[in-house]
Amino acid sequence: MTALLEPTADGFLRGGEKHLVISGAIHYFRVHPEQWRDRLRRLVAMGCNTVETYVAWNLHQPDPETTTFTGIADLGRFLDIAGEEGLDAIVRPGPYICAEWENGGFPGWILRDRNLRLRVSDPDYLALVDAWFDMLIPVIASRQASRGGNVVMVQVENEYGSYGDDRQYLAHLRDGLRERGIDELLVTSDGPARMWLTGGTVEGALATVNFGSRTLQVLEMAERELPGQPQMCMEFWNGWFDHWGEEHHTRTGETAASELADMLDNGMSVNFYMAHGGTNFGMSAGANHHGTYGPTTTSYDYDAPIAENGRLTEKFRAFREVIAQHRQLPALEEHLAQLGLDAEPAALPAGEVTIDRTVALRGTERFTRSAEVHPKPPSFEDLGLERGLLRLSRKIEITRNDGEDGPSIAPLHLYDLHDRAWVYVDGIYAGAAGADAVLGAEADKQFPATVELAHLAERLLPEGGHRTVRVEILVENLGRINFGPSLGERKGILGGVWQIIRFLNHWEADPWPLEDMAEELAALASGAAAVEPGAEDDVTLPVLVQASFEASEQKDAFLDVSDAGHGVAYVNGFCVGRYWNVGPQQSLYVPAPVIREGRNEVLLLDLEKQPTRLALVEEHIFGGRTTGR
Repeated sequence: MTALLEPTADGFLRGGEKHLVISGAIHYFRVHPEQWRDRLRRLVAMGCNTVETYVAWNLHQPDPETTTFTGIADLGRFLDIAGEEGLDAIVRPGPYICAEWENGGFPGWILRDRNLRLRVSDPDYLALVDAWFDMLIPVIASRQASRGGNVVMVQVENEYGSYGDDRQYLAHLRDGLRERGIDELLVTSDGPARMWLTGGTVEGALATVNFGSRTLQVLEMAERELPGQPQMCMEFWNGWFDHWGEEHHTRTGETAASELADMLDNGMSVNFYMAHGGTNFGMSAGANHHGTYGPTTTSYDYDAPIAENGRLTEKFRAFREVIAQHRQLPALEEHLAQLGLDAEPAALPAGEVTIDRTVALRGTERFTRSAEVHPKPPSFEDLGLERGLLRLSRKIEITRNDGEDGPSIAPLHLYDLHDRAWVYVDGIYAGAAGADAVLGAEADKQFPATVELAHLAERLLPEGGHRTVRVEILVENLGRINFGPSLGERKGILGGVWQIIRFLNHWEADPWPLEDMAEELAALASGAAAVEPGAEDDVTLPVLVQASFEASEQKDAFLDVSDAGHGVAYVNGFCVGRYWNVGPQQSLYVPAPVIREGRNEVLLLDLEKQPTRLALVEEHIFGGRTTGR
């Protein structure tokens, strides 16, 4: 079959006519399915003729026995809606996607095999990829333009030149796409210089480049390194993402639009990364590690032209003005009316969210039940736990030592901790360790992570001597690394728990898959005794907070959690995402389809603080300074 897009030395031909690809990235897995059409129409309103999306393997295969293409994982429906709205589609199926998404899209369960090597021609790894592609690629292939659909371009792997140089691996993926029915244009995407292109390109796939500035320099490089082909920026980084504990990123529409003009004026096709960033619902956000560990925030707004709630920004208008010089577009207000869109989506008014009751989670069955015993602390992957918390529990003997500096108890050392741990001794909070980089500290460079127990000596051993106590450790996965040499990182206390002269073995291990626990946690919160506001934190935390608000109609909302500590929020049983008072994000976007007319239930699991106030606000709250990029 003949591909709809034909690459020539003078640019793309679409159906035999000269064509600029003006595409925008919208990831179906970062948008509520009931809002897909709205967001795609906003892309059309900006002037795009194409939509691009990654495919998140871990969304579709949460465990080895489950494969789903329904709900938010209904890739086919997303592509079909895009086609109905007149958009071509670019699909980037990975298997690796980066995307600031947990584990770069790889399921955590494939890491159970400690000998597995990702993104190389390891037979065991390729067998997993092939089995996944056997299920995925037919969904894409059946929607190609050559078969009456709208998919015009499919990517081979993703930015491989930033990871490896195994051409045999890339060839295997390329051939696998063709064998499974992909006959439209194949592409690769890499950084804008020879050092990336030499590792990431493969014969039979058009090379594209990713960048955010210095367009004219990139075009000069591309003419030299990629001659005789259409040039395309597969990722035009017109904004940027945020890490917890860092600054909120912004970029003016004026500077970004100037780069876009240089691309389009010189015949370079483009894909906005992102056109609409969306939300890392649940605990799906990934992390980066460039010297220090940096987990990505729940908001993936990206300072994109179409904001997280669909608002059309100043950047949207600046981009549209540039695109209108290359495509005939109606006046914006006329275009929005044709598409049935409001530039500013409706939102619930600001107001207080009533905190109905707060309970100590440690007093519930979830914290006290027995669990399977493991000779050493298992990893999340050993237990099949993708995301959430892992509770480790066992009895240990502690001894009080009295010296010149006062009474003390030997600390616990957590070797190779990924990522953060909270320690409780006989029901008393002892302290937290790990992931200090997000707080701007350098303690993450210390090895091992240490939790001091000396401050508990008077309470646990007031008369000295020794005694047996129960220790619980909550370990949190803050996001598996999605880019670079640490890709494939496992979670948990991977090296073990040490005290004084030896490892402590035989731990009960109880997985908490928080994204799926809304109903259970709500029942626990309803059935346990409430605690008084301001009760002593070290004997109440973590807490479950039940709250509510009234809504007269179904509209978007922003939940203000600036008075909360660190945890996970649910609205009407939907896991909205992680929050953390280290910022910069201090509110959570709640999409309109999650809201009910009448009473709406809010549930927080907070590990660090008893929130005394929650509220609805009309737009996102970002703390700290902003920075341009």
